Amino acid sequence: MLSIEELKATGLELLDKIAGWATSPQFYAQVGAIAIAVLVARIVAAQLRKRVALLREPVADDHKFARWLNFAHSLRDLLFPVVAVLFLAIAIQICLAAVGSAWLVRIAQSVGVVGVLYAAINRFITHSLVRAAAIYVGIPIATLQVFGWWDETSAFLDGVSLEVGNIRISLYFLAKAAVFGGLLFWLGRMSTTAGQRAIRNQKDLDKATKELFAKLFEIVLFIIVFILLLQILGLDLTALTVFGGALGVGLGFGLQQIASNFISGIIILLERSLGVGDYIEMEDGKAGILKELNMRSSTLETFDGKEIMVPNEKFITTSFINWTRDDPRQRFEVEFSVAYESDIHEVIRLVSEAVSKHKSVLSDPEPPDTELRGFGDSGVNLAVEFWSKGLDDGKNKFTADILLVVWDTLKANNISIPFPQREVRVLDDAPKLAIKRKKPDEA
Repeated sequence: MLSIEELKATGLELLDKIAGWATSPQFYAQVGAIAIAVLVARIVAAQLRKRVALLREPVADDHKFARWLNFAHSLRDLLFPVVAVLFLAIAIQICLAAVGSAWLVRIAQSVGVVGVLYAAINRFITHSLVRAAAIYVGIPIATLQVFGWWDETSAFLDGVSLEVGNIRISLYFLAKAAVFGGLLFWLGRMSTTAGQRAIRNQKDLDKATKELFAKLFEIVLFIIVFILLLQILGLDLTALTVFGGALGVGLGFGLQQIASNFISGIIILLERSLGVGDYIEMEDGKAGILKELNMRSSTLETFDGKEIMVPNEKFITTSFINWTRDDPRQRFEVEFSVAYESDIHEVIRLVSEAVSKHKSVLSDPEPPDTELRGFGDSGVNLAVEFWSKGLDDGKNKFTADILLVVWDTLKANNISIPFPQREVRVLDDAPKLAIKRKKPDEA
């Protein structure tokens, strides 16, 4: 351990070197060269923005090459830092030839390279998470690289490690896994989204086939990403045999539910028992339109905007109703009552004719049919059955419209709609209760 005197001597020696650098002609020559290079770069960049039409203003969107020309126009933000780096490179050669030293100019050029990278990130990366990763991870790595400190830093991080048997995990390994793992899986997610969008836009395939290929594409892509990550990290692929054995044991115990849902999703896509857009009603009463089929679960969207996450295994092990798999037509019914003095035969004819004229009511597979259901306490119970295309909710309010049709038809033909009535009788000869009161003198 250094003593106070030794530390003081080292500090004084360092100050002497700094003072020597600060007072040397080479130092002032390099400072002047940096200032001139930056000033000239700013003037040149300003003149280029002013005189070059492509850099001065963007082209109209109806131009044939508008996309590429506007991309070139967006590079104007990088113009000054790039030109500054180029002029600093010229300044390095001039200083080496004139004063035999250019270390300060090299530092300035390295800072300029970092500035170019920072400007490019801010200009072209719009995703907030990716931009933050590029700024807080990419720029420090680039800074270490351009200043020549990367080898020493990586060696230091690799020296801080934990060893258990043949397994060695260092800080450098973890940092590399985090950076490249995040980058690869982000690229995988972006590629998956683009690939699935392209597959779903194929008009020659039906919905079930599109979903099957989209899901297989996602699985294969992430397997490739995982293998690439292992290669980048320098792991031997033969280690996957050990991992596969451990995974098999895990599937047999804790991961069996996840594996079951995953395999169930593949089975659903292969057998096409349901597809995106079908209206599904589960055994427990949950119902909604199938919005998406994922690897572990599926999403049912209800008519009131809620999303129900259903494990894929439920579609294999329990029963469910697919309302719209092959035929979107459904039969609905509306119940109503009329008074006992009504002509039931005429009511049946009038209601059936009126309902058949509604725009949402189909005549195939059968026209509307009004049936006598029974005799109630207050009136005669009837119901009209009709077929319509779609589901009775959202934009299709079938039963609500038909109820209005029934109401208008009955009112137009002076047919009474009964309501509960009670008859109360007051009998005069009812026995009266006599109460004898004691007089005060009898007490």
